[in-house]
Amino acid sequence: MLAYIKGTLEAKMKGFVVIDVGGLGYKVYMSDVGMDKLGKIGDKVKVHTYYQVREDDISIFGFNTSEELIMFELMISVSGIGAKTALTMLAVIEPSKFALAVISEDVTTLTQIPGIGPKSAKRIILELKDKVKKEEQIAQTQNVEIQHAMLNDNKVSEAISALQVLGYNKKDIEKALSTMDKSDMTVEEIIKKGLAILAL
Repeated sequence: MLAYIKGTLEAKMKGFVVIDVGGLGYKVYMSDVGMDKLGKIGDKVKVHTYYQVREDDISIFGFNTSEELIMFELMISVSGIGAKTALTMLAVIEPSKFALAVISEDVTTLTQIPGIGPKSAKRIILELKDKVKKEEQIAQTQNVEIQHAMLNDNKVSEAISALQVLGYNKKDIEKALSTMDKSDMTVEEIIKKGLAILAL
């Protein structure tokens, strides 16, 4: 409903800012990091917004960039992650690093976020991996690390499919492939090495 709010920064409070737009003061929830980047009281500011409507509450959440907003929307689509948790997550991890962690199934990086344990991290990866890969802005990113992780993930997916066709169990295949460094390997090399491990 609200794509962004542009106006004068009137106040910075605990967990939210007030932005004056033509005499109306919008209360916009933001992370502390987001508020720090926003500017000083009296500055003209623009925040990208997520408008949340519930039975007992209407809230506006603000972000400095559209990339942050996209990652926030992805985060809250995960079961068990609410808007406040997602804001906390964005305060401690950049969208590009979050995307990279999800695509490369980096549980360790995700568990460094306050409130995210190994189970939650695995659920985030499971629910968001395909969404993150399909996200147009992520797909067009200039971030070489993310492009590399996506390429590796596609190679691994192809290798898993090929090994399944050969009659191996997906869990066994994933376990075998997790022990090797696949970064500079072709799909064929991954399959060959996977077969060698599975044959043991």
